Amino acid sequence: MSVGLQNFIHKFEQGTGTRLVRVVSAAIVMLALAIVYDLTAFTNISTPEGMDAAQLARNIASGRGYTTDFVRPLSIHLVEQRRGGDDPKMAGRHPDLANPPVYPVLLAGVLKVMPFATPELSSQKPFSVYLPDLWIAMFNQLLFFVAAVLLFRLARRLFDEPVAWASAAVFLGTDLFWRFSLTGHSTMLVVVVFITLVSVLERLETGAREGKSARWLFVMAAAVGGVAGVGCLTRYSFGWLIVPVAFWVNGLPSPKRMRLTVAAMAAFLVVIAPWVTRNFVVSGTPFGTASFAVFQNTTQFPASEIERSLTPDYREMRGEHFWQKLLANGREIFEKELPRMGGSWMAAFFLVGLLMPFRNPTLGRVRWFVMQCLLVWTLAQALGRTGLAADTPDVSPDNLLAVLAPVVFVFGASLFFILLNQFQPPMPVARYTVMGILGLATCAPMAFTFLPPHRSPVVYPPYYPPWIQEKARMTDEDAWVMTDIPWALAWYGRRQSVWQSIRYRANPDEKFKNDFYEINDHRQPVSALYLTAKTLKNLETQSVWNWSVGDDRGQEWESFVLGTFLKHEVPTGFPLKRAPLGLMPEIFLTDTERSQTKSIQSQQQ
Repeated sequence: MSVGLQNFIHKFEQGTGTRLVRVVSAAIVMLALAIVYDLTAFTNISTPEGMDAAQLARNIASGRGYTTDFVRPLSIHLVEQRRGGDDPKMAGRHPDLANPPVYPVLLAGVLKVMPFATPELSSQKPFSVYLPDLWIAMFNQLLFFVAAVLLFRLARRLFDEPVAWASAAVFLGTDLFWRFSLTGHSTMLVVVVFITLVSVLERLETGAREGKSARWLFVMAAAVGGVAGVGCLTRYSFGWLIVPVAFWVNGLPSPKRMRLTVAAMAAFLVVIAPWVTRNFVVSGTPFGTASFAVFQNTTQFPASEIERSLTPDYREMRGEHFWQKLLANGREIFEKELPRMGGSWMAAFFLVGLLMPFRNPTLGRVRWFVMQCLLVWTLAQALGRTGLAADTPDVSPDNLLAVLAPVVFVFGASLFFILLNQFQPPMPVARYTVMGILGLATCAPMAFTFLPPHRSPVVYPPYYPPWIQEKARMTDEDAWVMTDIPWALAWYGRRQSVWQSIRYRANPDEKFKNDFYEINDHRQPVSALYLTAKTLKNLETQSVWNWSVGDDRGQEWESFVLGTFLKHEVPTGFPLKRAPLGLMPEIFLTDTERSQTKSIQSQQQ
């Protein structure tokens, strides 16, 4: 064997090539995991927020600007107020006031390079996977892998390679984050930004202790503020972390810590200022409709009622309403979400490890920052939980504690190895057995997803893309459709969809705000009404009783649906009379013969 070949083999066995082998092996494992997961557990986008971000990104990629096809009545109200209310008629495309810009703009680039066209589906053909949903999931899984690499590097800097490998493995083996990758919303990008923020903070702390130059410290402090600003423009609730960031920077072991804090805060404001200004110009609020999240799920505005309000009335709101929301949601967080933070047993090691001090002051300071973030985000999650979170509570964007989980895994893994090093087994195999048991315990939920029965890719009820596209084709491209799933009709059907008003109003001669006629007569004519199983499943016994005895609190949609199903006819006086597809299993009503003709053509095809 030649000397050159021996050196080459040695390089990959014991030299610098071993790291390359590990990196390549890890990449192959991650790719294999993604393929197996998508083959066995993939589902089309199931969250309203994911479909909302997707349709907004498509509009950006198509050159339509930052406009939305998912129109919230509250957004109409804010735009009208800003315009002075002189002309309530809506003209042109509606500006998006719900989503911060970073993720939709990034996703627009991803959709721009999508290697296939948006599919036209037919209800006559078998359907399983909507390819753009798979493309978006693959992008989020790429972000997932980026987060795993960043987490590995952070854990190695804080501790050592065994902790780094364990942390990354637990993160990649946690089913919750794979499910997040299928939701279509920005959680995986937020995780990347948060790990980056902790990494920059750790470098700033280490540099301050090592006596780095003042210029270097100010650059790093500005980077901390900039990363926090990018996080805020990815998810508005991330902006609350500027509070623990400011306290943390102000506690640096440097005589310039006050000026470093100012630099971090200034960088944060510089990053978010242009977008906040845009929102003020368009809606008169700093964060659009997200500014009203604290009102959602209160006794005054249950569920998502405030976003469906054209004229929200805050006069009855009292401090106790917010206090009740904080207590109710806070109790659920402490009882259910905090003990299983991130969906892994490793979080328990983190909580126990709080009793153990670190000799390294940087480790103690980073852990203290994570605890501050945990406190701030617990309050933000309790007060900011929205009505949409009830549909998908675990993988909702409101689940802020999940964003903390990867860094929590790092500290949990460190405690595990501290305890393992104190354990003196009679044989080395016992050490690996203990590690294997922990691995099985933490990754068991992920392993179960690979076993039958496998989940169906179709998220029905209420989302069946062929049916949604079929109904969309029966309306004009510039028409407004009122529906209970506007995010889905906007994404799959490519139609401007206004969220179902709070009431439909049985008598159109009565004056009542926040109803169908207020939108149809004074804002934009509604060409179709589309109600799905989402509305049907909310029918309660009390609604049936009220309808049967003629007690029409039945200005409510429940009465409309009951009357339509039981009488097999549209309630008297409602302007949308035609039902080209019948009244079962979903209600789809239009105002023109055109939809009837399109229905016949669709059936012939």
